[in-house]
Amino acid sequence: MLNKNSNKVREEKIILKIEGMHCAECANIIEKELSKLRGIIKASVNFTIKKAVIFYNLNEINEGKIKDAIEKLGYEVYGIEREEILNGKREKYEVRKQLIIFFIGLIFTLPVFIIEIFYYSPKYNILLFLLATPVQILVGYKFYKSSYYSLKNRNANMDVLIALSSSVAYFYSISATFLFEGHVFYEASTTILTTVYFGYFLESLTRKKAEEAIKKLISLKPKKATLIENGKEVEIPLEEVKVGDTLLVKPGETIPVDGIVIGGYSNVDESMITGESIPIDKKVGDKVIAGTINKFGVLKIRAEKVGKETLFAQIVKLVEEALLTKAPIQRIADRVVGYFVPIVILISFITFSIWYFILGSSILFALTASVSVLVIACPCALGLATPTALMVGMGNGARLGILIRDAGKLEIIRKADTIIFDKTGTLTKGKLEVVKIINEKTLELAAIAEKNSEHPIARAIIDAAKERKIEPNDPEEFEVIPGKGVIAKYQNEEILVGNLALMDDYKIDVKEFEKEISSLQESGITTIIVTLNKKVIGIVGVADTLKEFSKETIQKLEEIGLEVIMLTGDNKKVASYIAKELGIKKVLAEVLPQDKAKEIERLQRNGKIVIMVGDGINDAPALTQSNIGIAIGSGNDIAKSAGDIVLIKDDLRDVISAIKLSEKTVSKIKQNLFWAFIYNISTIPIAAGVLYPFFKILITPTISAIAMVLSDISVVGNSILLKRFKIS
Repeated sequence: MLNKNSNKVREEKIILKIEGMHCAECANIIEKELSKLRGIIKASVNFTIKKAVIFYNLNEINEGKIKDAIEKLGYEVYGIEREEILNGKREKYEVRKQLIIFFIGLIFTLPVFIIEIFYYSPKYNILLFLLATPVQILVGYKFYKSSYYSLKNRNANMDVLIALSSSVAYFYSISATFLFEGHVFYEASTTILTTVYFGYFLESLTRKKAEEAIKKLISLKPKKATLIENGKEVEIPLEEVKVGDTLLVKPGETIPVDGIVIGGYSNVDESMITGESIPIDKKVGDKVIAGTINKFGVLKIRAEKVGKETLFAQIVKLVEEALLTKAPIQRIADRVVGYFVPIVILISFITFSIWYFILGSSILFALTASVSVLVIACPCALGLATPTALMVGMGNGARLGILIRDAGKLEIIRKADTIIFDKTGTLTKGKLEVVKIINEKTLELAAIAEKNSEHPIARAIIDAAKERKIEPNDPEEFEVIPGKGVIAKYQNEEILVGNLALMDDYKIDVKEFEKEISSLQESGITTIIVTLNKKVIGIVGVADTLKEFSKETIQKLEEIGLEVIMLTGDNKKVASYIAKELGIKKVLAEVLPQDKAKEIERLQRNGKIVIMVGDGINDAPALTQSNIGIAIGSGNDIAKSAGDIVLIKDDLRDVISAIKLSEKTVSKIKQNLFWAFIYNISTIPIAAGVLYPFFKILITPTISAIAMVLSDISVVGNSILLKRFKIS
C-alpha cells in the first residue's frame, strides 16, 4: 500500500556559488540542465554575481545531486558557507591570474602581428610558430575548456567559434610551416584569443562590484553587544544574544537587535531603515530596530528579534534575493551566436566540399577557401563590439560624474516608462533647516534655549541663528523634556521651546497662533512654538528642504514621457507637501524597506519597466528589485553598491544625463554589432570563393586576417566617437 504522503512536495531552497561562468550563455546552460532534473521546482542562475538560487523537492533530489549535476557541466560549485571563506582571496587570485595571462598573451601577440603584417617572409615561420604557441596554449585554454563542455552539452556559445577559428588558423599555419611551404596566419590565431580574452577580463572586473551591496550591508552589523547580566555589563558576540536579553546601547553605537526600550531616553537615527529625515525620540516602551544608530542618550533594550529575524537581516536577504532572481540581460551577440557558430562551420565545410569534391580543385585551394571562411568569420569584431563601447562610454561617464556599474542594464534603460524617487536625501537635502519664522525675536530666544541641545531640530535652529549673525547666550538652566522640547532659564525668565504637547503640559494658550500652526502642520513642516514666561512669542518652522535641481529634473523627466512616482518611508503629510512642491502626482508614503521592493515588483507585474533613484540603505532592496537602480553619490555606500548607476555628483539633473549616456552607449553597441554582422555576411561569401569563377579573386587566409583586423579597428573607432558625449 502506498504511503499517502509519498508524493508530498517538501520544498527546499539552496543558494550556491558557481565558479567558471564567463558569459550569459553559461548561466543559461546551467539553468537548462538543472530544469531537466527530476525534483527541481525552479532554478535561477545569475551570471553577474555567479550565484544560483534553486528550489527543489527534497523527496526527489538532494543538495549533493544538484552540485554533481553542475560540476558535470564543467563548473566549480560551493555552498554559501564555503564561498564566504574562499570569496575574498579567490577573487583577488582570479583577477591577478587573468591579468597575468592577458599580458603574456599580449607580449607574444604583438611581435607576431607586426612581423606578419609588415615584415613577413617564410623564413620567419619557425619564429612565428614559437611565439604563437604559448598564446594558443595559455590564453586558449579558457576557450578550449568552455568549448568542450559547451559541445558536450549540445550547445554552441561564442567560445566554440573562438576556439575553432583560432585552432584552424593555428594548425593550418603549423602545416604551412612544417609540411608544405605556404603563407601562415599565426597573427589571426593570436589576435583572436588575446583580444577576446581581454574583453572577458573587463567583464570580470565590473561583475565583481555587484556583490559589494551585500558585503557592505553585512559589514554594518555590529560584531558585539553589551549584555546586562546580574547588574553587570558584559560584552558578548552578537550571535550569543537571545530573545529576552537586556542590552545596553551607548551614544554613537549601532543598535544590535530589534527590541523595546525598557530604560533611558535618546534620539535614534532610523533614516537607513525608514527614510525618516528626523531622528526619532525613543523612550521607555518604544521599539528600536537593528542597524539604526543611537545618537546621544543611553538606552536599555530588551531583545525581541535576533539574528536572521531582525528587520536589518531581512533587508540583507531582500538585496541578495533581488540580485539572484533578476534575469540577466543577454548580450545581443550572445543571442545570435548559437546560430552563427554552426552556420559558419557548415559554410566552411560546404566550401571545402564544393571546391574539392565537386569542382575538382586542389586540396590546398579547397582548404585555403575553407580556412578563409573560418578566419574571416572569426567573432573578434563581435567580441570587441560590446566591451570597447562600454569602456569608452563608462570612462566618459565617470569623467562626467556618472558611474555605470552594471553594463547589462544599458539595453533596457531606454525602454523605461516609470521612474521612482526616494524622498529624503534624494529629492530633499536630508537635513533639517528653518523654513519659517514668525516674529524675529523668536529665533533668538529659541537659540538660547536650544544652545546646549544636540537634537537635530536644535541644530537647525542654532544654524539659522548663526546665518543671521545671532550669537545666542548660554542659558542659566536647561532641561530636556523627552519627545516634547526644552525648558530654559535666562536672565530670570523662563523660555519654553517645543511642540503642542509641551504647551498642553504647561497649559499655555496658543489660540493666537492656531491658524499659523495649522497651516504649517498641513504642509508637513515641523512646528516649534516658543514662549517667554508662558506667553507665546512666535513660531519656528523646521523642515527638510528640496535639493537645488529637484523640480527641474522632475519636469524634464515628465517631458520625455516617464511617469514619476515618489516612494518614501516618511509620513504622508510631509511626503504630500514635498510632492506638491515638485509637481509629482503619485505619492506612496510610510512604506517600509521590504515593502518598497514589493511596490516596484507590483509595477513590474503590470508590465512597467522601472527606474528607482535612491540614496539610503532603506532603498537598497528597491534599487536591486528595479529594472534600473540609480544611486545618488552623496548617499550611503550600500545604496551605491546596490545601484546599477551611481551619480557621483549631488546633482539630480545627472539622472537625465545618465539616461542619455546609456542610450548613446547602447546605440554604439548596436552599431558595432550591426557592422560586425554586415562584415561577416558580406565577406564570408567572398572568402568562400564566389567571385573566383568570374574574376579569379580568392581571399587568402592572410587577406582574411587583415580584413578581420580592419573590422576590429572600425569597431574600436566607432566606439571612440562616444567621447564626444557631453552633459547638456
